[in-house]
Amino acid sequence: MRILTGLQPSGKLHVGNYFGAMEPAVRLQDEGETFYFIANYHAMTTVKNPDELRANCREIAVDFLACGLDPARATFFLQSAVPEVNELAWILSTVCPVSQLEKAHSYKDKVAHGFSPSHGLFAYPVLMAADILLYDTNRVPVGKDQKQHLEITRDLAGKINEAFGEGTLVVPEPIIREATAVVPGLDGQKMSKSYGNTLPIFTEEGEAKKLIMKKLVTDATPLEAPKPKENSTLLALYRLMGSDTEVAAMEADFDRGGIGYGDFKKRLLEAYEARFAPLRVRRAELLADPGYVDSVLAKGAEKARAAAAPVLDRVRKAVGLA
Repeated sequence: MRILTGLQPSGKLHVGNYFGAMEPAVRLQDEGETFYFIANYHAMTTVKNPDELRANCREIAVDFLACGLDPARATFFLQSAVPEVNELAWILSTVCPVSQLEKAHSYKDKVAHGFSPSHGLFAYPVLMAADILLYDTNRVPVGKDQKQHLEITRDLAGKINEAFGEGTLVVPEPIIREATAVVPGLDGQKMSKSYGNTLPIFTEEGEAKKLIMKKLVTDATPLEAPKPKENSTLLALYRLMGSDTEVAAMEADFDRGGIGYGDFKKRLLEAYEARFAPLRVRRAELLADPGYVDSVLAKGAEKARAAAAPVLDRVRKAVGLA
C-alpha cells in the first residue's frame, strides 16, 4: 500500500498541522510505502516572497523530521523537485470541468477571506490530484476540509481511465481521522495560518503561554458555574494533548463548576509543553546539522522521481503524447 500526504510551507507549523497530518503521517510509516512532500508549488498561491518561501520550506523540513518522520522508512521531498507533477496536472486539467472547481469549498473560503482569486488558487485541486496520482497512491490521509479535494482527485482519475483505458491511473482512497479531522484554532474556527489563529508547534519561549492564556477564546460563564463542553475550543485542544485520565478529569471539572477558565488554560499549557518540549530538542539537533537535512531531501527527490517516471510514461502513452 502506498500512502501520500503533503504540507504547505506557508508559515510556522501549528498544532492543527501536527494532529491533522504530521502525527498521523509518522504513525503511517509502519503501515505502507509512504511519500511525504513539501507543497511549495501550492504555497505560491499565498506566499509571494521568494526568500520567505525558501525559508519556509527549510523550516517545515526540519520540523517534520523533528516530529518523527524517518527518511529510512519514508520518501520525503520538495514538490518542486519533481517537475513531472505539472505535466500530469495539465493532462488532468483537460478532463476537469470548470463547474467542479467552482464548487470547491476551499477556493470559495479563501476568496471570502480576502485572497486573490488567481488561477493557481482556482486550479489548486487539479495540482493536488496530480500530487496524488503521480505516485500510484492508494491511500491519502486528509482532514474533513480536504475530503472534497480528494473526491475531485478520484473523479479526475476516473475520467482519465474512462477516456483512455482502465488502469491508466490508480484511484486513491481517503484516510480520515474523524476525531482530529478539523483542529480548532484559538478563535474557534478551523486552525489555519490563513486565519491567524494558530498555536505553533515550535515557538519562542513564552509565546505559547501568551497565546493560550490571552488569545484562546472562551465564553463568559462565571467561575462558579459549570462550563459548557459542547463547542469548547479549550476542551477540544486539551482532548488532543492530554492523557485519557487528564481529559476525563477536565471534563468532570467542566461539569462541576467552581474552576475558572484561567486554571483550565494552565492545564492546556502544561499538556502542550509535555507534548512538544521533546520535539524542540530534536529540532535543535537538526538545525545544527543542515547538511543532513539537504541530503534527506535530495535522496527523497531521487526516489520520488523514480516512482513518478513510470506513471507519467503510462499516462503519456495512454493519452497520445508518446
